[in-house]
Amino acid sequence: MSMSEKIRVHIFVSGRVQGVSFRYFTRRKARKLGITGWVCNLPDGRVEAVFESEKEKVEQMLEWAKENPFFARVEEIDVQWQEYQGEFQDFKIRY
Repeated sequence: MSMSEKIRVHIFVSGRVQGVSFRYFTRRKARKLGITGWVCNLPDGRVEAVFESEKEKVEQMLEWAKENPFFARVEEIDVQWQEYQGEFQDFKIRY
């Protein structure tokens, strides 16, 4: 597996992750790293996101999310590694 290999990850984040600007800061961090995809709130209180980029950048994004960004309290992240699809132009918040 090369460092520049592109991958996709689909995550579900549990904890205090809604009402604490988690999506906004996720978008900001993803754009800073050059990651494409999206993030959204789920009705059950979790946050769902898809990240696509080089494996190294996606791993940095996952580490950032685990570190309880700002006012969030991340309890669990369910990570599903997937094949890169290249379907996104940028990173967006979905409503």
